[in-house]
Amino acid sequence: MVSSEYERRIAARFATFDQDGNGYIDREDFYGAVKALLTEFAVAARSDKGQALYGGAEAFWQGMAGIADRDGDQRITREEFVNGAVKRLRDNPDRFAEIARPFLHAALDVADTDGDGAATTEEAGRVLKCLGVPEDLAGPAAAALDEDGDGKVGESEVVAAFARYFTLPE
Repeated sequence: MVSSEYERRIAARFATFDQDGNGYIDREDFYGAVKALLTEFAVAARSDKGQALYGGAEAFWQGMAGIADRDGDQRITREEFVNGAVKRLRDNPDRFAEIARPFLHAALDVADTDGDGAATTEEAGRVLKCLGVPEDLAGPAAAALDEDGDGKVGESEVVAAFARYFTLPE
């Protein structure tokens, strides 16, 4: 049962990961996000960037399942997600950042079309849309990730923001 405001907010974030809307998070949700990103940026799945993105998604899935999948069925229910986030990550957002880092790094690499080591805010917005952020929110959210105002979104900015979003109350 979700009892605190923090738990309610975390429960609402469950949908971000439940890409197919079937009521639980599983490996296929992560792979669905990978396919959407590869399609959006016209990157081949068998390329180095594509393989890194799949590897990052698998690492992220394994890390999340290790934290939240309490019954070991390889599916994370909304309750497991809330309990995993609340009980295991709230006091240690760096742990969440570390399990997400390989995926986020690879996603930025796919989006970094000019190869300068960072995605533009426009590219970051495209990534967010692929991950299920509504189009009207993706651009402003990507701009907010650009903490230093240089028009680029780097790994450190994304990882920190991602951890805050999923582990800290707003």
